[in-house]
Amino acid sequence: MPEDEPARSGADRSGADRILDAAISGFGEHGVKGTSLKTIAAEAGVSQALILHHFGSKDRLHQACDEHVVRLVRQGKESAMGQGPQLDPLLALRQIEDSRPLLRYLARTLSEGGDHIAHLIDEMVADAEVYTGAAVEAGLIKPSAHPRERNVVLVLWSLGSLVLHEHMKRLLGVDFLDTEAPPENLAPYMLPVVELFTQGVFEPGTIDRFADAFDTLDDPDKE
Repeated sequence: MPEDEPARSGADRSGADRILDAAISGFGEHGVKGTSLKTIAAEAGVSQALILHHFGSKDRLHQACDEHVVRLVRQGKESAMGQGPQLDPLLALRQIEDSRPLLRYLARTLSEGGDHIAHLIDEMVADAEVYTGAAVEAGLIKPSAHPRERNVVLVLWSLGSLVLHEHMKRLLGVDFLDTEAPPENLAPYMLPVVELFTQGVFEPGTIDRFADAFDTLDDPDKE
């Protein structure tokens, strides 16, 4: 949270939360430019003055939405990863279903771009380093020789899938953003993803050959 963001007291916390929920829904559905403070206020059941009291401006409300969404995504990941090897697939699917408004928001805000995107992605990568590290210790995820790079790639892959959600729906019939779709509709996406992550694609010796190739590029004398 920015240091100059207005503090929220316990008495008006629920109003701030309703504003965030309404803003995340509106920004995700219509974009930031297409969603007015008047619309957000009406959806949240508050006045525009209360929005400005809590957040100062529409831009700072957008920033607060970023932070709130990142926090909720992190909490969901920590909950799933905390199960260790006994991860419950049904619980994981329900968490995806519950998070669809957040996914819609991320898809829209990433597509619209802006100076804030780099910070949002950096925060998600930093969070991934923490909860993935915990999952490695719990035995759910295999350790990596390149842990930070792996986290960066996984976060960018996931966000890229959101940005291309229309093509995911067109090619696989999977709609990440449809809040009415049952979780079993995710099967054409989830099963190949879990297969990739658990069984891999290339035969095991491929990584060694690529590592040797990059070593050779770094030191031509090794040829």
